[in-house]
Amino acid sequence: MLVANRGEIACRVFRTCRASGIRTVAVYSDADENALHARVADTAVRLPGATPAETYLRADLIVKAAVAAGADAVHPGYGFLSENAGFARAVQDAGLVWIGPPPEAIEAMASKTRAKALLGLAPLHADEVTESDLPVLVKAAAGGGGRGMRVVRRLAELKPALEGARAEAASAFGDGEVFVEPYMENGRHVEVQILADTHGTVWALGTRDCSLQRRHQKVVEEAPAPGLPGELADELCATAVRAARAVDYTGAGTVEFLVADGRAHFLEMNTRLQVEHPVTEAVFGLDLVAEQIRVAEGHALAAEPPRARGHAVEARLYAEDPAADWTPGTGTLHRLAVPDGVRLDTGFGDGDTIGVHYDPMLVKVVAHAPTRAEAVRTLAGALEKATIHGPVTNRDLLVASLRHEEFTSARMDTGFYDRHLTTLTTPAPDPYAPLAAALAEAHGRSRSRFGGWRNLPSQPQTRRYLLAGEEHEVRYHHTRTGLTADGVHVVHADAALVVLETDGIRRRFRVARYGDRVHVNGTTLTALPRFPEPEDQRAPGSLLAPMPGTVVKIADGLVTGSSVEAGEPIVWLEAMKMQHVISAPTAGTLTALQVTEGQQVEMGTLLAIVQESDPGARGTARPATHGAAPKEPQ
Repeated sequence: MLVANRGEIACRVFRTCRASGIRTVAVYSDADENALHARVADTAVRLPGATPAETYLRADLIVKAAVAAGADAVHPGYGFLSENAGFARAVQDAGLVWIGPPPEAIEAMASKTRAKALLGLAPLHADEVTESDLPVLVKAAAGGGGRGMRVVRRLAELKPALEGARAEAASAFGDGEVFVEPYMENGRHVEVQILADTHGTVWALGTRDCSLQRRHQKVVEEAPAPGLPGELADELCATAVRAARAVDYTGAGTVEFLVADGRAHFLEMNTRLQVEHPVTEAVFGLDLVAEQIRVAEGHALAAEPPRARGHAVEARLYAEDPAADWTPGTGTLHRLAVPDGVRLDTGFGDGDTIGVHYDPMLVKVVAHAPTRAEAVRTLAGALEKATIHGPVTNRDLLVASLRHEEFTSARMDTGFYDRHLTTLTTPAPDPYAPLAAALAEAHGRSRSRFGGWRNLPSQPQTRRYLLAGEEHEVRYHHTRTGLTADGVHVVHADAALVVLETDGIRRRFRVARYGDRVHVNGTTLTALPRFPEPEDQRAPGSLLAPMPGTVVKIADGLVTGSSVEAGEPIVWLEAMKMQHVISAPTAGTLTALQVTEGQQVEMGTLLAIVQESDPGARGTARPATHGAAPKEPQ
């Protein structure tokens, strides 16, 4: 079987194939040459492409790869071509088994506008939206995962929202169609997993709640959806089965709803597996990929699905920096280890590189237990104790979310992060982490020929670290008996472990250092030079790229000498399948434009310079102001 996808979902499908005795074929872009999914497959085929992002959208190349590798079947994964009816037909025309629904069902449901029409619903027309309709949501008709989605609260925002959503949808799905629907501020996102065979049986495998979303991207999911009245849950399942039967659906799929005021509103049907499918697998004791294969082979489902047992919760761990407006992170994932007792789905191994071209999700962590409270507690504990050595992640946000009273009492909705994101991401770093980092480093220095204690009293040794955006200076001494620090008893210190005692309480700090990045338990620090570098001499008002990426657009008509307003878009960067708008930090004049459309840039590249209107104002080089659009469709 060839999996027409990459990363975590490809590795997950391969796991089922290995257990079933099915040989596997991976496809990879040049950027993924050493990716985990390409390493673990029995056979891997390179896909040539203009850009790494476009490679996995080339249906012709993937079908050619499947035939060349001698594959019998193709599994689409999710995202990319998973809801592309043309791809499904191309697979079948090549004489391969398609592990998915019929192309006709994909066509009927892959477009949200056609799906709504099929169920007797209709979206708003963009040119008919009035103030009384606001707020509204602009959505891509194809795909999902938050791509091509914008909330509009003022009529003046509608036109740019439509333009931005169309561009993003076209880039992500090859289809720029968007539509408008009412936006419900405080609803719950609830979905139903379906599984249907070719003999007329359709299973509704319970509900999932996916209400914890940031920028319309799901962050935490669980099954079953907690607190739903029984009759409402039954209604959702019945509607999902009706939607499946309406298009003669077969295989696995998901029907999504917004639940508010005791009523359910149909959103869409995704004709594929979803990222959050493991919570349903845990509760029902199923392997949905194995069931997809069985359905494609013509096997019949039992008359009734298995009985649901317990509760499951999934969290998505992303490489992204909350201190930098959730900018996706890149670099080496030196170490990722999570305590036993939870399920991990990942597309990365220790030492792998997190690049700029794809979704920055590192791993999905899933906990299953007899009760919701136990599952939530297990998941939060596993994340808190996880070893994550690499780019900054959203780990702290996940742990804080799982332990928030509104979530633990199942009173959350899609506005959860609108209300709580600031407080959930307010840094609360361990105050002893910088000292532990310094003592671990000092141990290494003391073993060198230039280290050790001195006979005469001397000034304390100092080290500086950047922690949660703030600089911390720590001091310690080398003595005859070892390392000491004021107010703290140093019980033990070596390069990997520091034990400190304060007020009779001992605490252990695991320390790992990679270049200037230091990980102390769950805290990440940046070691600063012992002697500060001279101040950056870039021109005042310089806009620097906040991440590596591609310049996909420069504001129309913008040239050197143009006047700009504060917040006015200057440049659009695309990285990890997200578009980032680089805006003017102040009103003034564009005195330099250093990039062109299509140009690849590194983090810190000078993009443009905006000279403030007030000639007396002083500026400094700064990361560009930017807003990030949602991630890769999943």
